[in-house]
Amino acid sequence: MAHSAHVSAVRSLYKRILLLHRFLPIDLRALGDQYVKDEFRRNKTASGKEEVTRFMTEWQNYKDTLQTQVLEAMESKKLEFGADLPEEKLKDFQDEQIGQLYELMLESSKPNRQFNIQEEGTPK
Repeated sequence: MAHSAHVSAVRSLYKRILLLHRFLPIDLRALGDQYVKDEFRRNKTASGKEEVTRFMTEWQNYKDTLQTQVLEAMESKKLEFGADLPEEKLKDFQDEQIGQLYELMLESSKPNRQFNIQEEGTPK
């Protein structure tokens, strides 16, 4: 029973994050959706309790931060998303995570993103 409860919690968190991404500008949404999908897929087979707990905690924190920023953006009509990454947190990253973060930074700062993005309802 504990396994099915965990799977349900992971699925719920995943869906909530993708729902919140709908409020992002379209280019950030595309980038964010792809990153979330890749990360959840990559960690699908995580087995260590500590690893799973850390994964869920960090993504829950992301969801909470994004939810707060979306609500603030709706109230103020000012789009500001993101947060600074504290140096002490960066020190906890593994080499692979540093590489992923670097790739994400490069992708997010490109003038022409790799995604062919269209608004919903726009004919393809």
